[in-house]
Amino acid sequence: MELSHIEERMDKTISVLQENFAEVRAGRANPAILNKITVNYYGTPTPINQVAGISVPEARLIVIQPWDASLLKEIEKEILKAEIGINPNNDGKVIRLAFPELNEERRKEIVKDIKKTAEESKVAIRSIRRDAMDEAKKMQKDNQMTEDELKTTEDKIQKLTDKKVAEIDVILAGKEKEVMSV
Repeated sequence: MELSHIEERMDKTISVLQENFAEVRAGRANPAILNKITVNYYGTPTPINQVAGISVPEARLIVIQPWDASLLKEIEKEILKAEIGINPNNDGKVIRLAFPELNEERRKEIVKDIKKTAEESKVAIRSIRRDAMDEAKKMQKDNQMTEDELKTTEDKIQKLTDKKVAEIDVILAGKEKEVMSV
């Protein structure tokens, strides 16, 4: 039984977790919170980073400078609609997103949310493990694998699962530290 496709699925789960964590607001300006926001550019939904320059001149400020000034209002409207928790400030040339300092209560709330997200990823990893185990048992039942091969395969799948769950724990610890120390 080939374990590479199982590891690939688990890696994809971890990659999605990392993308989700990149979008978490930790009091520091992170342009990744704009990733899912699109603007209507000549009738086509287009990501903000493809119609504007995005910079982080200060630790808690994102500046969005559209290449086409007519998009300012549209970008501002879409940021408000996305409910990222920051009100855009439009001065006619650029849009500024100022991140407020997070209080202790809000930090703890964010940590609780990221722990929940990490737990969901662990559940997804375990679900992939269960599917792989079922597939291995079916192969053994169909005489494509011996009892010993099944045991070895199950051990490999479990070790891979443990490794990926530990990886999630490391990512979570890093994000938790980032949120609490800002």
